[in-house]
Amino acid sequence: MKALLHNKNYYSLILSIIFLLSCAPEQNIEQDNVEIQSISSVEKLIEHSKEFEKTIISHETPGGKIHIAIGFGIANSIMVEGDNGNIIIDASDSVYEAAQIYTNFKKLNPNPVKAIIYTHNHGDHTFGAAYYLSVQEEKPKIIAHETTDFYMQRILGIINPIISTRSTRMFGTALPEEDVINVGIGKSLNVSKSPFGYLKPDTTFSDELKLQISGINIELYHAPGETNDQLFVWLPDHKSLMPGDNIYKTFPNLYTIRGTTHRDVMGWVNSLDKMLSLNPEYIFPSHTKPIIGNDISSTLTLYRDAIQFVHDQTVRLMNEGYYPDQIIEMIELPNSIQESPFLSEFYGTVRWSVKSIFNGYLGWFNGNPAELDPLPRKKEAQMLAELVGGEEKLLFALKNAVNSNEMQWALELSDKLLALEYKSEEVKSLRYQALTYIGLRSSNPNKRNYFLTSALELNSGFDTFPIAERTEEGVKEISIDTIFSILSVRLDPDKVFNKNLIVCFNFSSGLSKTILLRNQVAAISNNYSGICDISVTTSELNLKLTLSGLLNPVLAIASGDIEIDGSSTEFLKFLSYFR
Repeated sequence: MKALLHNKNYYSLILSIIFLLSCAPEQNIEQDNVEIQSISSVEKLIEHSKEFEKTIISHETPGGKIHIAIGFGIANSIMVEGDNGNIIIDASDSVYEAAQIYTNFKKLNPNPVKAIIYTHNHGDHTFGAAYYLSVQEEKPKIIAHETTDFYMQRILGIINPIISTRSTRMFGTALPEEDVINVGIGKSLNVSKSPFGYLKPDTTFSDELKLQISGINIELYHAPGETNDQLFVWLPDHKSLMPGDNIYKTFPNLYTIRGTTHRDVMGWVNSLDKMLSLNPEYIFPSHTKPIIGNDISSTLTLYRDAIQFVHDQTVRLMNEGYYPDQIIEMIELPNSIQESPFLSEFYGTVRWSVKSIFNGYLGWFNGNPAELDPLPRKKEAQMLAELVGGEEKLLFALKNAVNSNEMQWALELSDKLLALEYKSEEVKSLRYQALTYIGLRSSNPNKRNYFLTSALELNSGFDTFPIAERTEEGVKEISIDTIFSILSVRLDPDKVFNKNLIVCFNFSSGLSKTILLRNQVAAISNNYSGICDISVTTSELNLKLTLSGLLNPVLAIASGDIEIDGSSTEFLKFLSYFR
């Protein structure tokens, strides 16, 4: 059975070109006529990499020393020195990275880590936490908003495959290191370099939490923005603010192309207002370098105003009846915002933000009746081909688009021809050129990496998805509810046509769960009291390990780790129903 759980500096233009022209294993995609030029916007992105030069920056604040690790991966990790122990804010994106960071932190202060604070659920802030269990006897307190684990379980659960895939494209983790300039808010993503290291929070709060750890007075505030569970850390004695991902030195990701629920844009503005009211003297963001002194108020103000401007103008034009594709062409940031070094579009973009805001208020339907029930992709392609005189004419138009560097049009035409399955290999070759051309010229790393990775995916045999090592320790942090949710969405309906089956799970913890296969769905029940076709007795951990591929189900049954009341063969067959 396939594993049901998986995770998935400088920039040298010459090396990139060499790679992209030669890395087509098995099925070589032609690279002819891909003109490569140095573009000023891309050069600005290269310059932006200075934000992520690997270093530890230390500041002596009014309340004590604070150290921030920059450039080890995407997210910064921050250490606040206390009387007899230290606090870590954001644990980095991997155990591998946390080890490098803490080696440097420990040279500055060898006291144990008393607490780890997650500013939010994203893996680049949480996946390194487990490292701290290996370097000290006392487990650090894990502090987060009360919804952080909920959002983490969702990412680890039913949407993990698609999020992993799209994150791989967006962060360029399948690209050679020399082809990734940076990822806008950090150097690179390192989640695949070590086992999954998330630890569940043991101290949570709703709106605010004030506490003292190692003599450090800490105030935590719920601050929705980039995520709904976002918090910021205020150290009043230090006059220092840790805003999480609610501000960094690039236009904010009001929407992320890896996929996300709607981000509360005006909630983000309100969170920044709350930060402004504190009058911090130091800001230690989770991405990019600290902000110190007189620049803080103006920077926060400009940042929140940029977000509000895009929100307000999108809503204004939306109310006037414009569609998203029209609005994105109508909104231009004020000069004062455009000129800010904190608002270059190195991560989020205005265009993507507009679409997300529209969708957040009105949903996916843009209001145009022509797009309510559009033609199927293949039917639309067939009719377009007929309109131009056949598939060969459509292919000719695609070639002309590539030759004239109309690469977005080339991508759209290649979509049609691929839907028609017409000369697919030739079309893929042309599509490769279009994706590469656009990707290399994009100054937005998210777009750049997504396009370049998508180009390489056209080569058969290209492994797009580096997967982090699964471990028993990592699997423990995935809830049993998440496991059953994963099972329900992995059911192959074709395998259970006209099949009714009741499988009951009795866990050593006292918990019981039942899967009722009916109507080609796997309905999950926590309190089923009827007759079971198959009864399974095991521990929650053993089932997690089995479904994650770490424990062979046949061996688990043979050893007694999984006990079956009924047919073992039927249970194994039952597992095969889930892809």
